[in-house]
Amino acid sequence: MDFDRIAEFVLTNQDVPETALDMAALLLIDTLGVAAGAANMEAGRIARDHAFAFHGAGTPEHAATLLFDGRKASIPGAAFAAATQIDNLDAHDGYNPTKGHIGCAVVPALLAFAEAQPTLSAKEALTTLAMSYEVAARAGIALHATVSDYHTSGAWNALGVAALGCHLQGASNEHLRQALGIAEYYGPRSQMMREIANPTMLHDGSGMGAMVGSMAALMAGSGFKGAPAITAEADDASPYWDDLGTVWTIERNYIKPYPICRWAHASLDALSGLMQQREFSADDVTSINVNTFAEAAALYRGIPSTTTQAQYSLAFALSVLLVHGRIGPDQITGAGLSDPDVADVLPRISVQEDARHSDRFPEGRWSDLTVTLKDGTSLSSGDVHARGGPEAPMQLTEIETKFRTMAAVLPEPRLSKLWAMRERLRQPDATFVELIQLVGEPVEANNV
Repeated sequence: MDFDRIAEFVLTNQDVPETALDMAALLLIDTLGVAAGAANMEAGRIARDHAFAFHGAGTPEHAATLLFDGRKASIPGAAFAAATQIDNLDAHDGYNPTKGHIGCAVVPALLAFAEAQPTLSAKEALTTLAMSYEVAARAGIALHATVSDYHTSGAWNALGVAALGCHLQGASNEHLRQALGIAEYYGPRSQMMREIANPTMLHDGSGMGAMVGSMAALMAGSGFKGAPAITAEADDASPYWDDLGTVWTIERNYIKPYPICRWAHASLDALSGLMQQREFSADDVTSINVNTFAEAAALYRGIPSTTTQAQYSLAFALSVLLVHGRIGPDQITGAGLSDPDVADVLPRISVQEDARHSDRFPEGRWSDLTVTLKDGTSLSSGDVHARGGPEAPMQLTEIETKFRTMAAVLPEPRLSKLWAMRERLRQPDATFVELIQLVGEPVEANNV
């Protein structure tokens, strides 16, 4: 694709549709709710401590506040810490065709870069965020279409971060070209299915994607040279960029109702639907038989010993939903990992791949299941698509409930103020620093 066209899209003030800006504001606040919920989790604490200790800024203007922490690190360090924190509570947004996630990297980068620009308007911040979603989405689709392996999101959302940083720095076309090339070359081309087979804090690679993308924008500004990003400039990548500026993929991102890998959501929604249609409890169930796509069938099946295993689970997540009627942070951390009632349900659940569901992945995330009750009744869900995206959107009231569940560590009125920023950011007089100030204090603070 003609790089000048990409550069014009990234570096100029685009005429972003109002619907895309509305979605950018919603995804931003939803992601920050996840960041708050993850603040006290081990992975988030380790990442913030690491950034503070080893990724300091040489000057105040190069520093950024660690989200829900209050300490300072460099811009790349702050982006890394927050993205790692968010990535390790798997409730953040995603985009089906990329097989991964954008907001968990670009939202931390936006806050880190924007802190040095106190007069940045909220509209300009949202415009920049929407742009970065578009770049990351196309880089991800192009990567998956042109290589044989399935890479984590950090491999390609780094380009969205680099584009965001370049825009906010007022970069030139050449600066951007070098930044995208650096971000792609240094981006973590880690294998997603390795993490699925052995779930750890590495998660989806977005912490490194955010750091590499931020570094790329800053290094290119200092004259560091990269190689052309093949996911943007190679001939075989061109078709994935042709609709840049005309199709706004940000509007097709999904919002997760559960802090569980998206691959499990269709099965969870299928079970939830049956539980709503006919009231039954875990004690009433003799078996649950799940048909799903191959990637979902590969999710962790045992009793998790870590929160990461719990988040990359299918059978355990179904057990939690059946026992508790919900899945929140408390059910996938701490004592929730050794709940005897949940463990008792697990052996009754069987999971297998169904080719028709696999054929619809990644554009669709479909499953079906059958619940057999002790009285002999058999309840079948039929094919169910995961909720939260354009195929089966959540109501705004549901999204707010999810936000409040994820961010419940925040006290009132801070919690309500953060949710209210979804509308405040869309007002003409709003500045982005209003949001930055709200998310900088530690989660324990009551003085916001």
